[in-house]
Parts: sequence; structure tokens; C-alpha cells
Amino acid sequence: MPTRRALLTLLAAAAATACTAPPALAVGNLVDVAVVDRSQGDLLSTYRHRGATYVAGRPGDRYAVRLVNRTGARVLVVLSIDGVNAVSGETAATGQTGYVLAPWASAEITGWRKSYSEAAAFYFTALPDSYAARTDRPGNVGVIGAAVFRERVEQPVQRPFDAPPVASNRMDSAARPEPERRAQAAGAVDGASERYKSAPSASPPAIGDRDTLAKAEKLGTGHGEREYSPTTQTTFERASSQPSEIVQVRYDSYANLVASGVIGRPRPYDVPQAFPGFAPDPR
Repeated sequence: MPTRRALLTLLAAAAATACTAPPALAVGNLVDVAVVDRSQGDLLSTYRHRGATYVAGRPGDRYAVRLVNRTGARVLVVLSIDGVNAVSGETAATGQTGYVLAPWASAEITGWRKSYSEAAAFYFTALPDSYAARTDRPGNVGVIGAAVFRERVEQPVQRPFDAPPVASNRMDSAARPEPERRAQAAGAVDGASERYKSAPSASPPAIGDRDTLAKAEKLGTGHGEREYSPTTQTTFERASSQPSEIVQVRYDSYANLVASGVIGRPRPYDVPQAFPGFAPDPR
């Protein structure tokens, strides 16, 4: 049975930033998930296609995952990048460790967690250079996922003024959860295998290579340079063993999303024409 272990929570929440058209719509009911272009500070535009949400990344650009708690209670977010837990480096599963957000709080996750003070930056790159591929797990490259858990809160037992002691004792016993139900928190950072934790860092591709990468390869998320990213520990007891919500945002290059039909091609009448037809009347 899992035991209660330490989870991570960011020390500071990031401020909201502006976004460009088309708008970056809210993705998620309990927790909003958005992708931030760190070079510009803007949210990446979202595109809806066949019930899924997509963003277009550019090879070499660093990004962050912005999480916004839309509830008045603490929540746990188990964050998956390309099918890999962003904290522990394990192949992602909903029962693992994650980040705890305070009520109404927001946070930006900028990289793969390496310690309580450092993270290896997320950046868009060609699939073979992705962290998942370089740790022999390329099967789920191209998706960001967040499994959201509500916190279990002990409710005080309301006892009638004239209730006999034996009845009160039975009520307390029934309300007391079993030990295993009290220990559904996720795993700690040090639960990752050394093989996954020791993957080498890589520098983003040169600017001149971006167009070639975007057309030739599906995008993944690289394991970039380490940077300062402080965290602290907290405890969290899940209200249920299954997440209350799972949010997914898929991504690829703009060219690949156009080619796959996620982003529509410009219509002919949107393109200026040198010889459009007969002369119209003036206004």
C-alpha cells in the first residue's frame, strides 16, 4: 500500500500574462492548463480539433506549463510531459508525485525537476532529441497532461447534545477512514530511477535549424540546461484514488498542425488577388 510522502509546491506563483489571437482558452475546470512561451512571455494560442486542444510550438523555444487552481481549496496536480512525470522522471501514472497548489493560486512549471532548487528547462525539439526518446520512451511524445486531485478534508462529527456515549463512539468509528485511505499521497522526488534522473542535458538547437526541424520531425520536449527553480515540501491526502479531472494539451510544430488539419489553411478569399474581378461601386 502506498504511504503518505512529501509532495512539491512552488514557493511563488507567477503573474498572469497577455496572450495573442486566437485566444488561449481555459483548458480544465478545476485547474486551468496553459503553455507559456518563455521567450515572449505570452500564452501559446490554443486550437480545438476533434475534441482535443492543441498548441503550436517552435523548435528551440523554451516553454513553461502554467497551472491555475480555479477552486477555493488545495489541489494536487500530477504533471506529465510526453508520458513522463515532470517531477520524478518515471513513466507517468496518476498515483505519483506532483505539485500542490493553494486555493486560487497559479504556478509555472519550467522544467524537469532535478532537486528542490533546480529544474532542467523544457524546450521544444525534434522527437529524437526529446527527453522521453532519450530515455527509451518515445511512444507518448507530443502531449502535456495534468491529473488533478482534490484534498481529503476531515469533517468534524456533529454530536447531539443528549446522544448516549455508546452511540457517539460508533459514529466516530464509522467516520474514521482506514489507514490505506489516509495514505493516497503521491511518491517523493527520490523515487525516480537513477537511469532516468541522470539523462544528460542538451542545449536547444541553433536558430537556423528551426524551420528544418519543424518540417522534418514531430516535436517533443527536451531536457535543457539546469536553472534555479525553488520548491518546498508539503503533505497532501487525496480525497479519492482516481483523479477528479485529467487535462490534456497536445502540441506539435505549426507546420505539422496545418498538415494534419488541426489548423485550417487560409481560404482563397483571405489572400489578396491582383485580378479579383469587376470594379465595384464606391461607397
